[in-house]
Amino acid sequence: MALTHKTRKRLSLFILLVGLPLYIGLMVGVMGLVYDHFGQPPLLVELGIYIVLGVVAFFPLKPIFLGTSREDPDAPASSDSD
Repeated sequence: MALTHKTRKRLSLFILLVGLPLYIGLMVGVMGLVYDHFGQPPLLVELGIYIVLGVVAFFPLKPIFLGTSREDPDAPASSDSD
């Protein structure tokens, strides 16, 4: 089922406003557990972990965000008669 442009825009906004803060909180909690069990990893390793977690989590959402900044291709064409 293909999502309409309007639905993709709303869904992407919801993901950014609700999903992203929840995901950040979850990952900070997970990294806190890693610190408790293994200690703090070196800075570059920690940075790499955060980058991988960010890419892995939002790569599947890429189709939702593609084209949301463009004009709605399904909207009726406006007739500008000057």
